[in-house]
Amino acid sequence: MSLYTTHNDTYIQVKVPLPFPLRWVNSYLIRGNEGFTLIDPGLHTEAAIQHWEAVLQELKLNYRDIEQIVLTHHHPDHYGVAGWFQERSGAPVYISSAGYDQVHLLWGEEQPMTGTLLSLFAKHGMPQEMIEPMKDNLDSFVEMVSPQPKVTFITIGEPFRLGDRMYDTIHTPGHALGHVCFYHADTKVMICGDHVLPQISPNVSYLPDVDENPLASFLQSLEQMRQFDVNWAYPGHREPFQTWSKRTQELLTHHEDRLEQMRSQLEPQLTAYQVCRATFGDRLSLHQLRFALSETLAHLIYLEQADRIQRIEKDGMIYFQTV
Repeated sequence: MSLYTTHNDTYIQVKVPLPFPLRWVNSYLIRGNEGFTLIDPGLHTEAAIQHWEAVLQELKLNYRDIEQIVLTHHHPDHYGVAGWFQERSGAPVYISSAGYDQVHLLWGEEQPMTGTLLSLFAKHGMPQEMIEPMKDNLDSFVEMVSPQPKVTFITIGEPFRLGDRMYDTIHTPGHALGHVCFYHADTKVMICGDHVLPQISPNVSYLPDVDENPLASFLQSLEQMRQFDVNWAYPGHREPFQTWSKRTQELLTHHEDRLEQMRSQLEPQLTAYQVCRATFGDRLSLHQLRFALSETLAHLIYLEQADRIQRIEKDGMIYFQTV
């Protein structure tokens, strides 16, 4: 894997390694008169630190050359090493306020989301013997997002400077509440984080008390984003791409197909966990299972709110069936 790739003489793509099947997350360095803007620096692992040190050495940069750190969203593979970079660069870290609220829920004091999420999974059919290992998996991310940065909030809807250019800030919830895309109209460039990805579909997960219908939010955001004229899109995973309109439509179609696939399984009553296993299989790691079950819940909640299925509660468990 190359250390970095320069696109259009402006965007330096850095593939920061991940200990997951995704393999890497895209971070971007954008040069400006005041220094470099660093977008989504990656997960805090030793491999990521070694990669960044090699990149900075090859680019002949030091940490003080980074003037600001900008996060499209709060997920650990994007947010994790931001505090480490801030300690060395002194740069401000920018994130949406909704994104930072979730940082506190997931990795703040006592990690309140962990217990809430595990209780939800149990009610939706996850076997009890998997709950404690799942807690350990969630707890393991605290180290990979530490130290926590001091943040400044992005005001969504107001122009934001990246490098020497002003970009429109667009709230694109679904993959993550508070997810921000950045659009530069003159060059028709979209920095899209994980909202639109080539080749793979962004995970759309349900988190209790955050967004009560995240798939609806995601599909509405995609419809909004499909209207933009984009020459180049710079995503959080895989490679930069030019097929913006086509890709947004593919994602809309994919989710409608997935919704129908899940609905068709519910002639007998099933738990979300059973639907998850039927849809995504039995060879998932705990990390993958957490995302798969949360995504299954997002689809079932969407179907329920559209009156295409109904939920039934009995014996402390939640089941779904077709209407």
